[in-house]
Formats: sequence, C-alpha cells, structure tokens
Amino acid sequence: MATTPSTPSTNDDAPETPALGKGRATPTRAEQEAARRRPLVANTKEAKAAARAELAERRNRAQAGLAAGEEKFLPARDKGPQRRWVRDYVDAGWHPAEFVMGVMVLVILISLLPPNLAIAGFAIAGWAYLVMMAYLVLAIGGMILLGIRVKRKVAAKFGQDRMERGLGWYAAMRSLQMRFMRLPKPQVKRGQHPA
Repeated sequence: MATTPSTPSTNDDAPETPALGKGRATPTRAEQEAARRRPLVANTKEAKAAARAELAERRNRAQAGLAAGEEKFLPARDKGPQRRWVRDYVDAGWHPAEFVMGVMVLVILISLLPPNLAIAGFAIAGWAYLVMMAYLVLAIGGMILLGIRVKRKVAAKFGQDRMERGLGWYAAMRSLQMRFMRLPKPQVKRGQHPA
C-alpha cells in the first residue's frame, strides 16, 4: 500500500507576511570607515603615562639584569658559558691595559704645563709623551699575551673543537676597559680566577 507523505506542520502563530528589510538603513562606506577608525595608540594622558612607566620598568629590569650578568639580558656577544668564563678570568686579574685611559688623561694634564719646565733639557710634556707611548706598548703586549693565554685555557677547559671564535679578542677588549665601567659587571673579586 502506498502512503502519501504527510505535509509538514505549519506554525499558525507566524505572521503571514515576513518583515521587510533589517529595520535600519545601510550605512555608507564613509560611515563604516569612521566607525572602524580608532587611534593606533591610546590618546589619553593616563594611557601614555602608564605605557611610559611600563617601558621604563622593563628598561630598568633589563639594565639590572645586564649588570648582574643574567643570560637572558645579555647581548649576543656576551652569551654563553665560554664568554662567562673569559669575563671571570679577565676580571680576576690586573691588566696594564685597564689603566690606559688614566695615563692618557695624566699626559693631557701634564701637556698643559708651561713648556719652559724641563728635565735634562727636555720638556716635561715630551717626557710624559714618551712615558705614555711606552705604556701603550706595554698595554698592547699585555693584551696580546692575555688573548693567547685565554685561548689556551679555554681550549683546555672546553675542548679545542668546541672553542668559540673571537675569545682572545673578547678578553683583550674587556681588559682595556676600566673595571668599574665593564658591562656585565665583574662577578668575581681580583685574584679569584675561575677553575
């Protein structure tokens, strides 16, 4: 026996004619763009002050981390266990190169003395210049020897095949800086050479 499909039930409560439109006019392109437009950065004074304070806090935290030698705040040239070992080795010793700036300032001050001041017929400024040149030769020689010594000790500690490039230069340039100006700050006292 064939059955006829039943007709779907209809909702008698529904209105006979559907509502026309969406109840409001379509906005123009200019109105849509104006509604989307907002400043990229908050324009309020409070928001600017909060952003400035947050930036200053982040900068201070990064500066403190760099000074303390925290690995995540260090620039790429200072990262790694070998660089840390080299920093500690350089910071533990006395190096003639770290006093070059002081010697140069002293020579500049001496060169301001009157030229008629002389020792053995030679102006004091001339003697000071010769002393500075001799000290520079001594400092450069010390930097070269320090670089060679650091390379040898790093190769013995970490292995020749795993030694990073530029460690001798890194040690020499760190020794050229006065101890209180070095960044990251020295983590060891003088005489505490790393193992």
